[in-house]
Amino acid sequence: QRLYHLRRLRDFKLPSQVLKTFYTCTIESVLTGSITSWFGNSTMQDRRALQRVVRSAESTIYTELPNLQDIYSARKIMKDLKHPNNGLFSLLRSGKRFSSLKANTERMRRSFFPQAIRSSNQETPR
Repeated sequence: QRLYHLRRLRDFKLPSQVLKTFYTCTIESVLTGSITSWFGNSTMQDRRALQRVVRSAESTIYTELPNLQDIYSARKIMKDLKHPNNGLFSLLRSGKRFSSLKANTERMRRSFFPQAIRSSNQETPR
């Protein structure tokens, strides 16, 4: 039902950044609510169904969105202080957003950790 509203906004020719913000606030927040507790125990069929919603939103917005597996992994790493990659998720002085990793190449920019940090920063309220 929320995808309907996303499509309506697209039909009004809103910029893709506005559509992505709407997706993050309304659709992704519902999909990822307490993801660390339920995603690990979900079946592949359930994961595919949820990922289908993300892919549908991607085609509506015409931009790449983080998949649910990446969001789940990033949230697990951020909460586990003993995880070897936890240090990559360092908060800025404001305590609200994570510091971005410097990516010299497109390959690095598209790798897991920079994307996880970007998606986490997009979720934080400003």
